[in-house]
Amino acid sequence: MATPTNPAIKIACDHVSKTFIQKGKQEVPVLEDVSVDVRENEFLVILGPGQCGKSTLLRIIAGLETPSEGTVTLNGKAVTGPGPDRGLVFQGYMLFPWKTVLGNVEMGPRLRGIGPEERRATAQKYIELVGLKGFENHYPHQLSGGMKQRVGIARVYANSPEVMLLDEPFGQLDAQTRIFMEQETSRIWQAERRTVLFVTNNIDEALYLGDRIVTMEGKLPGHVSKVYDVTLPRPREFTDMDFLNLRQEIIDASQLTL
Repeated sequence: MATPTNPAIKIACDHVSKTFIQKGKQEVPVLEDVSVDVRENEFLVILGPGQCGKSTLLRIIAGLETPSEGTVTLNGKAVTGPGPDRGLVFQGYMLFPWKTVLGNVEMGPRLRGIGPEERRATAQKYIELVGLKGFENHYPHQLSGGMKQRVGIARVYANSPEVMLLDEPFGQLDAQTRIFMEQETSRIWQAERRTVLFVTNNIDEALYLGDRIVTMEGKLPGHVSKVYDVTLPRPREFTDMDFLNLRQEIIDASQLTL
């Protein structure tokens, strides 16, 4: 599926740098002069090894961190903190253990003051979208890792954010479950068409999911290395020759390892 000819810019990161202060005085530069645009309804992947600043960039976009330099805008307005227009899925499951699947998914609408019938219908819609119909009354301890992460994705969707931010959400899963969740994420994105920014250190995952891939180098301070357009048709196959050729191109041009 090709990117639209002249898509609107949803998120703009303009010359973003971030330095943390440790132990009161030691400066640790994490990001340096990062400029990235995310297009409307695009699935953009930030790809890089550990400790390259990619999660920090996502947290800045989420409004959980502030840049030391540069700006981030959403729909042309400066990002100054968290907001309901952005939904964040973490690597950890972050579920309420005392609530059922249904209770977890309808928490956002409940906090926004949505009435019980409407929030129940919204939660049910996204529980079914992520393939968990029949598990509404299960508690997190009764679910597998992949199922817990699907609850987390449904919970974010139920808040109806304009942008989905996913921070290595499948990093804790076994290989088989991870592939299944990648397939599910692609299916859900094609059904819902939200703007998605997805952070990963896995090249195959980036190629399977992304419309574009932004690579970051494996040392601090992090900065953008290269941007790849992924024009492969969906659903994608890991063994497709075009998939493998682009995979090798990214490996050759980066410090990423499999």
